[in-house]
Parts: sequence; structure tokens; C-alpha cells
Amino acid sequence: MKGLKQWKALRTGPLFAGEETGFVPTMGALHDGHLSLLGRARQENDLVVASVFVNPAQFNDPQDLKRYPRPVAEDIKKLEGAGTDYLLLPSAADMYPDGYTYRVTETADSRGLCGACRPGHFDGVLTVVLKLLNLVRPDRAYFGEKDYQQYRLIKGMAAAFFLDTEIVPCPTLREEDGLALSSRNLLLEPRHRELAPALNKVLRSKSSPSEIKRKLAALGFKPDYVEERWGRRFAAAKLGNVRLIDNVKI
Repeated sequence: MKGLKQWKALRTGPLFAGEETGFVPTMGALHDGHLSLLGRARQENDLVVASVFVNPAQFNDPQDLKRYPRPVAEDIKKLEGAGTDYLLLPSAADMYPDGYTYRVTETADSRGLCGACRPGHFDGVLTVVLKLLNLVRPDRAYFGEKDYQQYRLIKGMAAAFFLDTEIVPCPTLREEDGLALSSRNLLLEPRHRELAPALNKVLRSKSSPSEIKRKLAALGFKPDYVEERWGRRFAAAKLGNVRLIDNVKI
């Protein structure tokens, strides 16, 4: 890493003019899934920029925000090891000087799936991503397909607002037992971590969405939804206090 740039340096002009830039926005607690996005960005660009910002605007549960892991020192080491050139590490005051009075709202695809279960979540996601893209102005930004609904919404927003950034999808990375990599996995109790891979296993079965939902409940999950759209099957379910999401191609 060439050094942590001061926040204002990224606000004052075309810091990366003349060099193709890849951007990976994150909420920290980095894992191999994030590192795979950084690796893809490294292959396809001259410079790689990452951000670490736990975005309060996308949490509808204050306790969920409070519990979210924040191992910043470890994240910085991982970013350095991945060859990241610049790290953007803003505060909430930096990102929301207006107090979040201005926000981005999508009125169709954001209403279902996670949007139905987490009111206001995607307003927070789209608002912060638009701000980050305007600050960094990358040629490409990389998003994992585990959050496929989020990826679709960000891609649609970039097109709707005529952004120059290409929104690049990257395949979901999984543990050997099939559990999709997620920062939230760090919060799972040992007994729930043992059970968690069943979400993907059941999701891949030939059962109907309603049957899958019943099976998950019988195993000890608290399902929010199991639905099919966009050629994929989506599920969200809680284990203890941790909400897991996954999706697979149909």
C-alpha cells in the first residue's frame, strides 16, 4: 500500500487521473471473498482503492450495527498484503455531513427480498455507494454476487445516474462446507456455525421455495424468505442473532 491518503485528498480532484482505477468498497472485517475482489481489481487496473466504512444508514437494527465486527488494524494488514494502493477510511461525519437528509431511493427491485425485511436498508446502501463512487471516481467497482440483489441495484443506479464506473460482479466464495463467506460469520456461535452450511445445501435442493422454508425452520433457522427471481433462488434466515443470506442459480 502506498500509504493511507487523507480523506480531503480524495475530495479535492482527480487524484487518479490518467490511471485506470479499480475500487472495492467494504464494511471491513475482511475475508477471502473481499480479497478475491481486490485480486480481480489488481488484475484489471493500474491502481486499486479500497474503502472500509461500517455504514450506519443501512442498518435498520441498532443492535446489529453495534455488534458488527470492526477489526480495522487486521483489515489494514490484509489490504497491504493484497497490494492495495489506497485505503479510504472515513467516519460517519465525513460521509454524512448533511445528517443523511439527502438519500437515494429505488422504487422497484429494492422493495422485495432483503428490502422487505429491512426497511430503509437499500436507501442506505445506494446512498453510500453513490457517495463513494463520486469520491473515488473509479473505472471499475467490484461487488460479490452473494449480495446479488445489492449488486443489481447498484448496477441499475450507476446506469440511471449516468456514472462512468463499470459495476463488475464477482462469484461468491465459500468455505469448504458450502457456507458463503461473510463478515457476519465471525459472529456465529460454534453450534450455529456448524449448522450454517445447511442454508446453502437446502437452497440447492430440488424442493420448492415453500418446502425449503419449512426445512430450514425444522433445522433451527428462522427464515425471512425463500424466493425465486432473476434466474436465481434467494434465501435469508437467522441463526441466533446473526442473519445469513445466500443465493444460487436455478
